[in-house]
Amino acid sequence: MDIRVQEAPFDAGAELNAFTAAAGGAGAVVSFSGLVRDVAGGLQMLEVEHYPGMTELALREAAEKAAERWNLVNVLVIHRYGVLQAGAQIMMVATASRHRAAAFEAAEFLMDYLKSRAPFWKKEVTGQGADWVQARCEDEAALKRWNDS
Repeated sequence: MDIRVQEAPFDAGAELNAFTAAAGGAGAVVSFSGLVRDVAGGLQMLEVEHYPGMTELALREAAEKAAERWNLVNVLVIHRYGVLQAGAQIMMVATASRHRAAAFEAAEFLMDYLKSRAPFWKKEVTGQGADWVQARCEDEAALKRWNDS
C-alpha cells in the first residue's frame, strides 16, 4: 500500500508501470488520474491545502478499508497539494485485485472518498476573486452508496 500526499508533479505512466509490476497475484489493475478542471471558466489556479499527518492517515484508513472490503492485492493513492493550474494532475488511484470487478469498485470507492471526505481544502482563484470549493451533494451521494451496499 502506497499513500502519498505531495506537492511535486508525478508521472502517472511510470507510477502505473511500477504499481503493476509489484502487483503479484493480481488479475486486474485499475487506475484513475484526476486533473484540475476549470469548472466555471477563468480559473487562474487551484490552491490545495492539507494538514500534514492527518491527511495521510485519513487516506491510509480509506485505502485499508477498501483493501479489506474488496480483498485487494495492492493500493496506490497519490494526491497533490499546493498551487495547481487547470489541466494539472491532482491525484491518482490504482487498485490491484484478483478480479476486475473488485479492482473497479475499490478504485471508484477511493475516488468517491477523495472527492467527498478526504481532508483537503481547495480554493479556486479566478479573475473575479477566490472562493473555497464547497462539498457537492452529488459527491456525498456517490460515497453514500458504498455504505448502503
